[in-house]
Amino acid sequence: MTTLPNLLLEPIVRAALLEDLGPSGDITTRLVIPEETQYRAVLNAREAGIASGLQVAEMAFHLLDPQLDVEMLVPDGTVFDKGAELMVITGSAASILSAERVALNFAGRLTGIATLTAAFVAKTHGTRARITCTRKTTPGLRLVEKMAVAHGGGSNHRYGLGDAILIKDNHIAAAGGIHEALERARAGASHMMKVEIEVDRLDQLEEVLGAGGADVVLLDNMETATLAEAVAMAEGRVVTEASGNMRLDRIAEVAATGVDYISVGALTHSVRALDLGLDF
Repeated sequence: MTTLPNLLLEPIVRAALLEDLGPSGDITTRLVIPEETQYRAVLNAREAGIASGLQVAEMAFHLLDPQLDVEMLVPDGTVFDKGAELMVITGSAASILSAERVALNFAGRLTGIATLTAAFVAKTHGTRARITCTRKTTPGLRLVEKMAVAHGGGSNHRYGLGDAILIKDNHIAAAGGIHEALERARAGASHMMKVEIEVDRLDQLEEVLGAGGADVVLLDNMETATLAEAVAMAEGRVVTEASGNMRLDRIAEVAATGVDYISVGALTHSVRALDLGLDF
């Protein structure tokens, strides 16, 4: 999922352009820049990172003006240094200026996600743990934010509620218990559908393992030593996923417990956009 069909991206980018242009369009550019003015603009990196969202930025320029010539110098998923030129846009100065902010908003945020993801992934080297994102994404931008996680070397969790069954603590409470929730989930699930269940104590994990029916167990908000015990208890019978309080400075020790996945909501809900600029 590191490159998506333009058909899927277009509604997202079009909505962002419509939001920015509004009913009156770019008044400043229309009044100040002569219509025939041509320019060459360069998308520059003001700090090092991993590219993401450049496919989306290119679409922003082309949706506003199909006549713009856009040359992508650094493909999404590529490491770049501070000062690197990422993209060159040539053509109508008015068109470039009108699409600039939307293009930079996407490229800066998504590059920030890819760069942060890569930092988390680096902490897992030498272990089998994989970093994965969550559904804690910006409304309307989940598709591209999860794509950015992939650009950074991470894995994607569910894209939505219909992808897999994830029984959380509130589901368990409302269903009447772990056994009841698992039994109903497995009875109604397609043979293609995975079932994951959340536990935050070892006795709950023991109950899940005894009940059967789970493919994945989400080990939520456990101390590192408890995570190691949980992995030993599971003995490979289920896939294990650690979640909750997953800070960058903790990832190495969590990965060393032997968990299969570490889910990190901060990859998308607390990321800082990378500093990119468009210079004429």
